Amino acid sequence: MPKIVDHEQYRKELLGKCFDLFAQKGYSAITMRQIAQGLKVSTGTLYHYFPSKQALFEQLLEEICQQDVTLALAELGEKKSIPESMEVLARYLVKNEDYFIKWTYIWVDFCQHQDSKTIQSSGVLKRTNQRYQQAVYEFLGIQDPVLASFVLSFVNGLILEKLWGDENIDFHEQCALLGKMLMGYLVVGEG
Repeated sequence: MPKIVDHEQYRKELLGKCFDLFAQKGYSAITMRQIAQGLKVSTGTLYHYFPSKQALFEQLLEEICQQDVTLALAELGEKKSIPESMEVLARYLVKNEDYFIKWTYIWVDFCQHQDSKTIQSSGVLKRTNQRYQQAVYEFLGIQDPVLASFVLSFVNGLILEKLWGDENIDFHEQCALLGKMLMGYLVVGEG
């Protein structure tokens, strides 16, 4: 009897294994042939699921975004006060620091090989950014897109500083400062 393959599940399994391959080599340096070898599949199989390296990367981006949001919201828990939320966020960043640094490295490598118009017009990038902003809304209990964008930029900046080797970045201190800034912003906004 022939083997029945759930193509969507298999595609997700392949994507899940691609993260480490991109982290090891970088987006620009790895080829589809090397990805196929790393996944232990034929190049034809890889192209069956992903027509190009960029298509594979974009699907990986969407998959990672979905996983990140689901896991983060589950781990960060229900709405808390801003200071409590920032402490939970700091613990989450510390716990997942290596992952976030690897993902940022992959992302920076991808972006450096795209022109800015391609990045700005990408539907995938817009959708993932909206999902991350929605997660900030849910996590902080706010609906201010400017504030959500600021929080995402702040967290991404912290991770970039870690990527660049700044040992002085302390997630707990920085998140506590962010909490104070948010409290001040929200109080002024109410007045």
